[in-house]
Amino acid sequence: MAAADTAPTPTRVTVEFAGEYFPIEPGGRFLVGREGDLAIDDNLFLHRHFLEIAEIGGLWWLANIGSRLQATVTDASGGVQAWLAPGARLPLVFAVTSVIFSAGPTTYEFTVHSTQPTFRGTHRDDEVTGESTIGDVPLTLSQKQLLLALAEPLLRRDGTGMSAIPSSTEAAARLGWAVTRFNRKLDNVCEKFDRIGVPGMRGGARGSAVNRRARLVEHVIASRLVDRADLVLLDAVSADAPDAD
Repeated sequence: MAAADTAPTPTRVTVEFAGEYFPIEPGGRFLVGREGDLAIDDNLFLHRHFLEIAEIGGLWWLANIGSRLQATVTDASGGVQAWLAPGARLPLVFAVTSVIFSAGPTTYEFTVHSTQPTFRGTHRDDEVTGESTIGDVPLTLSQKQLLLALAEPLLRRDGTGMSAIPSSTEAAARLGWAVTRFNRKLDNVCEKFDRIGVPGMRGGARGSAVNRRARLVEHVIASRLVDRADLVLLDAVSADAPDAD
């Protein structure tokens, strides 16, 4: 007797934010912003409707339907990273996709889980060399400590949402540095990332400086340059000379 034809199981997608899960029905449409299916925060820098997840042509897509903000989209390993500009869209092809974006001084992250990913990455362990490298940018211990001081509230995920990124004064105090030393190192780190094409690394006016810190944290978390396990480095003694980097 011939086997009966079996219809393919539809891919199911679930959004996770701050410990809550939002399943999306096949063929459905899910909106993220100040309002929508995921009302992420009452933040006036955030679009009322910013991102949309929808099934089109048998694939799930993430679209930026805002007019100003962009989002960073990465797979769970950090091996693939893309910037989603206004008007752009990307297929959700990974089992777990992280979406990170900044609205004013605050950075947010949610993840999208797919039951039937169309792409599965491979994991590779790099040799430990004593320096962290992303692209062609090596980071010293003190530079990584600076990144961790800025990203610490987000990495710890305290509370029900993403915490505000600390000011330079607060981050410098966390490290026991003078603010002038912190700002000098911040300039150097941002210049390194600017050279490899990371947008938003140039500051200036106060508003731009705030956004620069937010964009920097967004990038290093999305690229997995820092993670929660690295927080122990905040209390490590750096061998760098005060003016070395």
